Amino acid sequence: MLVRRALQVIVAVSVILAGAVGGGVATAEDRSRAEDARPQGGRQTLYYNHAYGVLDRETADAIEHSEYLREFANFQVRTTTGSDGRTWTGRYLLGRETYLELFGVGDLPGQDGEFGAGGMGVSVERDGRLAQVIDRLRDLGITDPVEYKQTRDFGDGVPVPWFDAVFTTGEYDAFGAWGMEYRPEYFADPRGKTEPPNYPGDVGRERYLNDDYRDHLMRDITSVRLGVTARDLANTVPLLRAGGFKLRSTEGGGVVARGGGTVLRFDAVPRAEAGLKQVGMSLNRPVKEPHEERIGNSTLTVGPDAGAVWRFDGTA
Repeated sequence: MLVRRALQVIVAVSVILAGAVGGGVATAEDRSRAEDARPQGGRQTLYYNHAYGVLDRETADAIEHSEYLREFANFQVRTTTGSDGRTWTGRYLLGRETYLELFGVGDLPGQDGEFGAGGMGVSVERDGRLAQVIDRLRDLGITDPVEYKQTRDFGDGVPVPWFDAVFTTGEYDAFGAWGMEYRPEYFADPRGKTEPPNYPGDVGRERYLNDDYRDHLMRDITSVRLGVTARDLANTVPLLRAGGFKLRSTEGGGVVARGGGTVLRFDAVPRAEAGLKQVGMSLNRPVKEPHEERIGNSTLTVGPDAGAVWRFDGTA
């Protein structure tokens, strides 16, 4: 999405004025209670919400017109209008709590629309928790985190506050991650078609997404693997740490982040090798015989059992 694009504008204006594996088991309420029961220092407050990647044109077009994806997942192609009238058209696979957003080269402006660009949102489940994340970022040495408020226009010209976001920096090569907290105004607006709260202060992912996933095979995103530059990874790690993810270094300078049902793997690579590499998904029911679907320069393998893996091997 264009959260990062809006961030670029904010940072630029600020400079001028001054002279940026396995999910769906525990319920949102279970996690919220667990957060309250853990010690403050080790509590997880951020959870994988969604990731996006910019794919080669052939693959993006094949995804957009895939009949199989429309059967496999709650799949949508839609245009969204955000703050200041900025729009983007994405291809979405929506699960119970998590989702995936895909673009083709040139679908987004500037460097955000280049092959291999991407981003990721990690969100809180209870209102007020993003402020705690921001405090932790400062404790980790991010003295000036960049805060941003996103709105959404449903096409009638009346924007509604959508979510608050925080970035560790406004500078990036190809990938950026942000912490986010959905706004109560969004949940109160009937145009959002969101669900009632599961507990007091519920601003969680399950409430945000509808239940149409039940009519398809895909349930949730359980793993994401991305190639990112060393600088982009260094900017991402403090946010994950502040959100309570458990981090492990990998050979070659990468990082694996665990927590909340989705495993995130970041491989440190040159910019030319950056991009979305692989996505794992849980299914609503087991599949006895695996199915392999070739979609552009990508391969979606569904099953056996209750999992699927989507591998991307496209080129610019």
